[in-house]
Amino acid sequence: MSGDSFAKRLEEKSAVVSDVIKTFLPKEEGYAKRVFEAMNYSLLAGGKRIRPIMMLESYRLFAGDKFDESIINPFLAAIEMIHTYSLVHDDLPAMDNDEYRRGRKTTHAVYGAGMATLAGDGLLNYAFETAIGGAINGKGCSDYDGETSNRYLAALSILANKAGIYGMVGGQCADIMAENATGLSDKEMRDVLSYIDENKTGALIESSLMIGAVLGGADKEKVEKMERIGSSVGIAFQIQDDILDIEGTLEELGKPIGSDEKNKKSTYVSLYGMENAKAKVKELSDQASGFLKDMGFEGSFLDELFQYMIYRKK
Repeated sequence: MSGDSFAKRLEEKSAVVSDVIKTFLPKEEGYAKRVFEAMNYSLLAGGKRIRPIMMLESYRLFAGDKFDESIINPFLAAIEMIHTYSLVHDDLPAMDNDEYRRGRKTTHAVYGAGMATLAGDGLLNYAFETAIGGAINGKGCSDYDGETSNRYLAALSILANKAGIYGMVGGQCADIMAENATGLSDKEMRDVLSYIDENKTGALIESSLMIGAVLGGADKEKVEKMERIGSSVGIAFQIQDDILDIEGTLEELGKPIGSDEKNKKSTYVSLYGMENAKAKVKELSDQASGFLKDMGFEGSFLDELFQYMIYRKK
């Protein structure tokens, strides 16, 4: 499949997901209108919608002819809201202090740091309002063989866990603590970096794939395999992000390069070197594709998407 053909299909799927997200946006009215505007500005800033697309494609693989958009759509919107809130907060002056994201001004640069903080808070909470609403109103699903037999509850549990202190928030915490860290041995710093990459970036990718599988009818064993795939893809994605922060351009990335060096962050590149970083990306990519092949999903759009994500230039 040619790169141009894949890019076109990805763009089409991104447009579909964006249309889904728009159906869940809060109306910009009332006394809280300003925060709704900031939330919607953030959500409509563009992007490839990679995480909801991964969730959708995972769901599609497992649901087969039982595919039902009413089951998955609220969760597609929710995962993008959570991802967007993390970007809004990540760009804040107290964090990375970036003024550009996806080629335009960041939320705090337009609305101020206070309103951007509220917009991030709003997106996080509204994500769960949206997903819970989907669970309440969704059609019945088959029993799940995990800790709960209710697939909606299982999906909500994954969403909460991977976004929270034992997932993305925990990874972000470790990332902040690692800035300007002194007195750590190389091994300790590498262990910290592994934790950061697994959680700060990998957790939402794992969540996307796992929720798609759960709601699509997969059993617990296959959901756990999707989690391992998400881990490999997430870490590779973050390492590639670190590479692009050095080799990319503002025009390609839509955000300033050199942020990691500016903020004195330890990355896979700074700890292992550029060549080792690129080799690790390939190793993890091959690992993810191998797991998909084991489940009979070799050559699927999801497999192509992983390759696109891992080897992207922007």
